[in-house]
Amino acid sequence: MSSQSAPQKRRQTVPRIQARKGGKKPLTMLTAYTYAHARLVDAAGVDMILVGDSLANVCLGHETTLPVTVEQMVYHTAAVRRGTEQALVVGDMPFLSYNVSIPQAIENAGRFLKEAGADAVKLEGGTEVAETVRAITRAGIPVMGHVGLTPQTVSKLGGYKVQGKSALAARHLVDACLALEEAGAFAVVMECVPSDVASEITQRLEIPTIGIGAGPSTDGQVLVFHDVLGVFVNGFEPRFVKRYANLGEQAVKAISEFVQEVQTGAFPAPEHGFAMTRGEGDKLSGALSEPTRGTVADGLVASESE
Repeated sequence: MSSQSAPQKRRQTVPRIQARKGGKKPLTMLTAYTYAHARLVDAAGVDMILVGDSLANVCLGHETTLPVTVEQMVYHTAAVRRGTEQALVVGDMPFLSYNVSIPQAIENAGRFLKEAGADAVKLEGGTEVAETVRAITRAGIPVMGHVGLTPQTVSKLGGYKVQGKSALAARHLVDACLALEEAGAFAVVMECVPSDVASEITQRLEIPTIGIGAGPSTDGQVLVFHDVLGVFVNGFEPRFVKRYANLGEQAVKAISEFVQEVQTGAFPAPEHGFAMTRGEGDKLSGALSEPTRGTVADGLVASESE
């Protein structure tokens, strides 16, 4: 055994995330929805993984996030947690899972920790959900807030539009973030907010701010897994997205090559198959002419044990 053991991987915690407020090294967060996604994102060194309700769009094919259920979110959060060794895992609470009553909100939030192994939950809204956030955090469940463009209330907002463009609207965002902080949220996501407004909020808060379309002055940044990797080739790309790869195009090309090679007989080649034990092929004709003895399973077990 080597005298030098492998370095221990340090798992992110809520206090460690909070300690990065105002630091020189901004926080990073990316969405993930499956075990495989989580393995990739975690290996890349991302600080936080958000199991977003965008699952409804990118994995389940819905036009909005509204149809996704608590059961689906908990299921996928559990898969992500199993694939994560270092990042803080945040489960996104879906529409109406925290809006009906505070007791129901606590129960649903608890499922993310108890059943899925998440480290925290995220919910949308500002002053209107402050008491809910307070109750959930009092129950021992860390909460991340989300203000600005909140996809669960996009109908109320009149579409996917930048929020806080007027002085009055910006003041409402400031008040919302302060209310979330006072209620016990450990961080807040700001989506589609003018950069100068996001900067002002970041300076006023004592908790980290995570931006998505909120400029460079937040304490961290978050993007969607599929957007970063260019998994979708559908012609739509939000302004705040930077595509770091075009895996969608590469995947279509690779699968097209597979189809072509199967159809032309180029795949599978001999190196992709298996052969019988040496000398057994010569005995096959005789074996096939003899009466069947035992079952196929018996024959397989006997062959493997010889």
